[in-house]
Amino acid sequence: MRQTCFRKIMATVLCVAAMQLLSCAAWAAQKTVTLDGQNLKLDQLIDIAEGRATVELDATAMKRVKDARELLMAFAAEGRPVYGLTVGVGLNKDKAIFHTDESGKKTLSPEVLKLSEQFNVNALRAHSAGVGPDMEARVVRATMAIRLNTLLAGRTGAQPYVAELYKDFLNKNLLPVVPSRGSVGECDITIAPHIGLVMMGEWKADYKGKRVSGAEALKMAGLKALKPSGKDALSILSTNSPAMAKAAFALNEAKQFMNVAPAVFGLSLEGLNGNVAPFLKPVNDVRPFSCFAQASSVLRDELEGSYVWAPAKGRALQDPLSYRTGVYTFGAAFEALHDAIGKWTVQVNSSDDNPAVVVGIEPAKNTPAQVAKYYLDADHIKGAIFPTSNFEPLPVVLKLENLGIALSHVSRNAAMRCLRLVDPHFTHLSRFLAADDVAINFGAIGKPFVALDAENRELANPVSQDIIPLAGNIEDTGTNSMRVADRLSKMVDNLYYIYGLELFHAAQAIDLRKREGEIALGKGTGAMFTAYRKQVSFVKKDRPFTPDIQDSHDFLKAYNR
Repeated sequence: MRQTCFRKIMATVLCVAAMQLLSCAAWAAQKTVTLDGQNLKLDQLIDIAEGRATVELDATAMKRVKDARELLMAFAAEGRPVYGLTVGVGLNKDKAIFHTDESGKKTLSPEVLKLSEQFNVNALRAHSAGVGPDMEARVVRATMAIRLNTLLAGRTGAQPYVAELYKDFLNKNLLPVVPSRGSVGECDITIAPHIGLVMMGEWKADYKGKRVSGAEALKMAGLKALKPSGKDALSILSTNSPAMAKAAFALNEAKQFMNVAPAVFGLSLEGLNGNVAPFLKPVNDVRPFSCFAQASSVLRDELEGSYVWAPAKGRALQDPLSYRTGVYTFGAAFEALHDAIGKWTVQVNSSDDNPAVVVGIEPAKNTPAQVAKYYLDADHIKGAIFPTSNFEPLPVVLKLENLGIALSHVSRNAAMRCLRLVDPHFTHLSRFLAADDVAINFGAIGKPFVALDAENRELANPVSQDIIPLAGNIEDTGTNSMRVADRLSKMVDNLYYIYGLELFHAAQAIDLRKREGEIALGKGTGAMFTAYRKQVSFVKKDRPFTPDIQDSHDFLKAYNR
């Protein structure tokens, strides 16, 4: 990971409430993202989710979708047992949906198709079992975009019209009402099917500023209702896209936070009159952890031109550990963020379907009989349908939890630094950074960041293993992926408050030092200080600090260089 990825701030405008009222005619997306099942990036997903981009379907990807559907139906025509196609799902995998032996035929009889359609309708209805509150509009949009992209990988066997409906829902801003809770994180099968209900003209949706029935929404948008058959229902409901949508926002928020956090730390070091020795390149070279070296380089850039590079009266030989180890915590968080985004990117650009439809392959010589039965070579198409465990999102979930643990250290160090900044023993400034002997100043303000840091330590505790067996003891594992993503988002928001409070303390300390004589701030830290002081002023006398805390939080979330 290059240094520039640490410094670049991704500018995003979060207008969730407004998006819920936008109609297709009332908004003009500035970009078009062509989805092909292989190349969706985090920033593109955020643009789609927040209404800054429409989507198009790559023609090659749609050919894969069509071919996978043809292979799937060829299996059905031969009466092959295929999960969610010819037999039921979950514990009902031993129950046939229909019986047929129409070997060599390309289509199923009307009677068989009717049975298939009824199963698909029932599956979408019976799996719609979420818990409120409703998902934010942007999360619903992200959910649909991710599922559309993974469907375009060509491994689901869903009919092409399903992909077209996802696209139309996004481009027309037709938003199914989707509950935000109730998944155990082994595909979000109680959450995602609500989108399928609206595709069928059932349930309810938000469209053109109104909450209407699914049938009314389709009519208003000029769309034909889906008649699900084959494996359509399983393709719509068996997906991790709701959790990955929430994870996308958590990762994007963490990325934005980590772009501004080093500058706050640099200002804090300047407020302390701290020692730069732990961040020097020769020190990094003694123990060459790359993440440590990169974070140190970022900090040195922030502090370029600062007074801390010249000797100063009262400077300690060694500062408290929360300062000296600051770049280690940043380095670990940068690395964890990079790893989490990497795993998320793999997840949303590949299929998490079970079973997986793979077109164009044939068994090798001496293929075991158990494996050979998953293959089909019809006169018009060949390939295989494999039972999989690709619905398991654990590779992503563990990286999200690891990022949470890393950020909990980033949180704790900041809380400790705030406590050092109000202590004259370390700063040689006034107690609680008071402007005069009358003011109480920051005597009580420590409680919010200590409380939020305690909450962050709780949020960092792993929850991916907290599952009990379900569905007749077949589904005996899970990841709580949506809960993990929610916890990460909450932690990042807490960090904005904590670092806003550290910025509040650091700026106060710097202004007090300027009373004793002008001091130079770093290139990056000085720019942040100047911008911050336009929004939050020096504390000359006691005042209610609640507005300052919120303003500091908001300043960091919006800060752009």
